[in-house]
Amino acid sequence: MQLPIHHTASLALACTLALGNVAWAAPGDLPPIRLGMIEGMSGPFANAGEAVERNIRFAVEQVNARGGVRLPDGKHLLSLTVFDNKQGVEDALLQLKQLTDQKIPFVLEGNSSAVAGALVEAINKHNVRSPDNRVLFLNYSAVDPVLTNEKCSFWHFRFDANADMRMQALVDVIKSDGKAKSVYLIGQDYSFGQQVAKAARRQLQAARPDIRIVGDELHPIGKVKDFAPYIAKIRASGADTVITGNWGNDLTLLVKAAKEAGLRLKFYTFYGNSLGAPAAIGEAGVGTVRAVAEWHPNAVDGNAASDAFYRSFRQRYPQPKDDYLFLRMDVMIDMLAAAIEKAGSTDAIAVARALEGARYKSKFHEASMRASDHQLIQPLYVAVMQRLADGGIRFDNEGSGYGFKTERYLAPAATAAASTCRMQRP
Repeated sequence: MQLPIHHTASLALACTLALGNVAWAAPGDLPPIRLGMIEGMSGPFANAGEAVERNIRFAVEQVNARGGVRLPDGKHLLSLTVFDNKQGVEDALLQLKQLTDQKIPFVLEGNSSAVAGALVEAINKHNVRSPDNRVLFLNYSAVDPVLTNEKCSFWHFRFDANADMRMQALVDVIKSDGKAKSVYLIGQDYSFGQQVAKAARRQLQAARPDIRIVGDELHPIGKVKDFAPYIAKIRASGADTVITGNWGNDLTLLVKAAKEAGLRLKFYTFYGNSLGAPAAIGEAGVGTVRAVAEWHPNAVDGNAASDAFYRSFRQRYPQPKDDYLFLRMDVMIDMLAAAIEKAGSTDAIAVARALEGARYKSKFHEASMRASDHQLIQPLYVAVMQRLADGGIRFDNEGSGYGFKTERYLAPAATAAASTCRMQRP
């Protein structure tokens, strides 16, 4: 699904300006800078893939609306092509081959850490074999810490906080909750879910050694249709708090089952503010369900720029079901565009070096790309679910009547977990 590039036969209409030996052309007369998104667009997590595509397109459209990306020959528009990996590693590697065959220089992926890990290894090998067709991997959601630690790569940049960073934000809230005595861990059985459980155990032990872990459950990813048996185990455990990294339908069905069973306890989630979860949780989530994110619509009280950003997305995608805005994806595309301009090229090495140490700053957000491991350092918010009707928040989620209010803000410096990366550079 590539954005159209309109060509004109007339050099006069092209509005070119000759400057020495360089011809400057208007956007649309030059080939686009292509981005290839490899994501699960079908299967049980198709809704998550569709949400990502909306966000990426929204960010691309904003760059193109201001004229595109300037290179030495003029401004180029960005163009997005979507490749469906069906949420599988093998399919993702097949799609990567198609992407590189088309000489697309930038790979975008994030909804699976398992897929991201496989892509990093494949891209490392591809870039050695094909130095004239290197690609850069921009990761917007795959948060397994190994990707910027022992498996860090010069060709990979992560724009989301990793699982350890997100967990630290949640634990920062839990440690001050005197009513939290027993915690149940539940997650998806793959690298990310396993890492979330390890991080929770380690960080809770350090912050609140008095808290008991009364359950540690991993379930098949994307295959559980009824979470009632899992909720029964949580009830039997006597837990007062649940920590989960579940996302997509695995989160929605989990919290829906808890609601249907009348199980009212605190949920600390990575993604409880999205993809149907607020509506599924409903009244039971008020004051009990928390989510961690780099931003949310109610994050910055009284900030006109933040509100305008959210409203522009809702105007672009007015359907309630489409209401899931990831600021980090907008930041990613904006930082990529700036890095390409700084490099004066789409060459993977040049753009990577321009991204290293790059800073992003808007009227309501700031971030920097750590050069040592290619991990974006940015604020994190822990937010708790509230009723829109109560007047404490300005926006709800997905037309549900429920939204999130900031409970804890962590500045970028407070989220910057240490890294063990030993970067090998070309």
